[in-house]
Amino acid sequence: MSVEQQRRSFIGLAFGAVAAAGGAISLVAVKKTWDPLPSVKAAGFTTVDLSPMKDGEMRQVEWRKKPIFILKKDASMAPNDARDVVVGDARYTVVIGLCTHLGCIPEYKISKQTFICACHAGEFNTDGINTFGPPPRPLEIPPFKIDGTKLVLGETSPEYEKLAGKA
Repeated sequence: MSVEQQRRSFIGLAFGAVAAAGGAISLVAVKKTWDPLPSVKAAGFTTVDLSPMKDGEMRQVEWRKKPIFILKKDASMAPNDARDVVVGDARYTVVIGLCTHLGCIPEYKISKQTFICACHAGEFNTDGINTFGPPPRPLEIPPFKIDGTKLVLGETSPEYEKLAGKA
């Protein structure tokens, strides 16, 4: 091999090494742009401590800019294994608080134990099931995971999968 051929081989190898290094750095940069920002990841989960809730109490929290209704069922409310979130010996209704008709936010009427949508008089019972008016289906159950007495919204779990399959 002549000096000229050695020089060309070296230049080719050097160029290939620089191109490979540049390609690897580019792939890392592209992957970082695809990953969600930490603030976006943090906004995806909401943790709610259920232990201070009293029987019959309804609490509204926000998850991904959507209202979430959490109703702790009391003895007068019938259990519903297809929709109840069970934490310890307590049962909860956990639903996205948007009417399935046009997306309005229903109001919980304690005296009637009913969620009523003021827009078109749609009604949902304490399980979030549509009982009157134009709503075509029950209120949706958000993805959740039970962590002791805490409910983590935005994370799926076997409990959620079981309810999502039935509801």
